[in-house]
Amino acid sequence: MTEAARPIRAAVLTVSDRCSRGTATDTSGPALAEMLRTSLGAEVVESRCLPDEQAQIAACFVSWSSPERGIDLILSTGGTGLAPRDVTPEAARCVIEREHPGLMELARLRCLPKTPRTFLSRGVAGTIHGTLILTLPGSFKGCTENLEALLDVLPHAIETLRGEVQDDGRPDAAAVSGKVIHHDD
Repeated sequence: MTEAARPIRAAVLTVSDRCSRGTATDTSGPALAEMLRTSLGAEVVESRCLPDEQAQIAACFVSWSSPERGIDLILSTGGTGLAPRDVTPEAARCVIEREHPGLMELARLRCLPKTPRTFLSRGVAGTIHGTLILTLPGSFKGCTENLEALLDVLPHAIETLRGEVQDDGRPDAAAVSGKVIHHDD
């Protein structure tokens, strides 16, 4: 199997006080895992449910993004709203090495025709080492619509993070360590 053909290795974190206590059933995390498998052919290698505790969330992001784990994509669901205990964006920001605001901006813009409430999510995106982290809303509808809005760009983002794509915009670019993507635009 070539490097480019490797499936995306993903992890899904549900952030919810009620689900972590067992007083509510997590539907968002399993829905995201299923979408990753069916829409991206991803291998979901980790899943967990944690309470809305910033230190625990941050520690999970750091653990899952360690290079030896080989996880390409971490999706979290929950804790991105305006409630006082919604701290997932803060947890992500304190460990992310390079923030990528454009990804969540794109998700919110693409979800806007369905509901303006998409802009109530404070979700962030960024990388730790070679792992992309996306913090999605906690509702079933919110998290699945946000992920759906990004499905077309995520494979290229992961290939680029892996170093499989050399895309420097030059029309005469030649592959050195990966593949060259030529854009018509």
